Amino acid sequence: MKNATLYLDTRDPECSRPAFSETIVKGIAPSGGLFVPEALPELTLPEILVFADMPYWRRAASVFTRFGVDMSSDRIDALMKRAYGAQWDDERIAPVIEVTADMHVLELWHGPTSAFKDMALQCMPLLFSESVDQLRARGSADEDYLILVATSGDTGKAALEGFADRDHTNIIVFYPADGVSDIQRKQMVTQHGDNVGVFSVRGNFDDCQSAVKAAFADKEFNAELESRHNLRLSSANSINWGRLMPQIVYYISAYADMVASGGVKAGEPMDVCVPTGNFGNILGAYYAKLIGVPIGRLMCASNENNVLTDFIATGVYDISDRDFVNTPSPSMDILISSNLERLLHHLAGPEKVRDWMKELASKKRFQVDRDTFYAMRESFSGDFVTNDESLQVIKRVHEESGYLMDPHTAVAWEVAERLRGEDPVLVVSTAHWAKFGTDVHRALSGLTYSDNLPASVTSLSGVELLGQVQELAGGCACVPKALAELDSATERFADVVDAGREGIEGAVRGWLG
Repeated sequence: MKNATLYLDTRDPECSRPAFSETIVKGIAPSGGLFVPEALPELTLPEILVFADMPYWRRAASVFTRFGVDMSSDRIDALMKRAYGAQWDDERIAPVIEVTADMHVLELWHGPTSAFKDMALQCMPLLFSESVDQLRARGSADEDYLILVATSGDTGKAALEGFADRDHTNIIVFYPADGVSDIQRKQMVTQHGDNVGVFSVRGNFDDCQSAVKAAFADKEFNAELESRHNLRLSSANSINWGRLMPQIVYYISAYADMVASGGVKAGEPMDVCVPTGNFGNILGAYYAKLIGVPIGRLMCASNENNVLTDFIATGVYDISDRDFVNTPSPSMDILISSNLERLLHHLAGPEKVRDWMKELASKKRFQVDRDTFYAMRESFSGDFVTNDESLQVIKRVHEESGYLMDPHTAVAWEVAERLRGEDPVLVVSTAHWAKFGTDVHRALSGLTYSDNLPASVTSLSGVELLGQVQELAGGCACVPKALAELDSATERFADVVDAGREGIEGAVRGWLG
């Protein structure tokens, strides 16, 4: 085992600097901030290119070892073989697909829940369990853990799948009642496992996320969980470094594959366009760039909840008078982008981050200083796509190339076309089209987002509708087996709770009994 990397708190310069195993089980830093690595590894170009000759599990293991995860190399190898094994429908795990001569797509949805969250959440629960075992063996902990998850759709199912029936761990997921697709809802409420719970929340994703964060910050609630149930809270959202670290791997992997396929010349940069709401996915690309991957522009693609677009353009993060918008890309329907805090820490340091986060909490806005703004603009650009534009992109790209994409990928494709320069572009595809069949149906039918679907379509379940999409796509669009079988699965969870800390904590108390 190499020297373990230690972790800093984005808001507290006097943080105790825990190792990986402690940061992953804590989830969130004591100050309410996030953990970031004190030091980053460096990769040379030859070290990156050799990834093309490795199976994906070995790519992940190599990166985690270099990041100083405090586990033996043999143990990391064994965990990664399990994380990236037979449960994936493509042995490449994260294949790079050439759609046009200079536009490639990184498909991150070949895991068991058909969304990019599997890239981290088939891996993180294994690392989490291993860390718990290590802490118990050292006598550092004897409690079990309760994972609380706020989800805009995909994280919930992926986290449930990853943590189901794991020792010393329970997981409860909260999702916005009217903010996920029928497919996403069914994936969550039919989840197997004796240690899982699922609740819908009267509100949007930001309501869910803010309430879960408030529960984490409630000292009395945490003390109650520990005294009555011997439980500590942790997180599977990308606020947890254990969720974010696996996302770095697929950008290193993609560059090696791009060079191997001739999509980019070795050593020359590729631009990356990521559809993002919580800023975690694109932050993974930023870390990959910092450690040596030749990445040029990082293009941040937003939907009509375009707070990140405005922030990158102005340096002002302002949600004080911004309405939450429902879109065809609900996993990006987010106004409070938690992982932005990590970027700001690297650019400006913990003291400024602490002040900005206080301003955001009290005034719903903050403005970074000039130096931080210019440093951010050196790597990032951004744009947003309207609801109707995203559907038009799905139809156009399918007609021109035969490639069918989901609405999140369509947002990234459109922004990539607008902002691209001379370098090859990697568009990140975050979900299989079948997870959002209703809006893909609208797109292929030439409808707008606000148009009503025909009665013959609205009477169908989300799964039944996928057959209609396949017909519109000319029969060339496949539906993953796990999604196709959802209608026959038993729905286990139906409870709806109020938004806010009290609603979340009441749901947890009721579930624990």
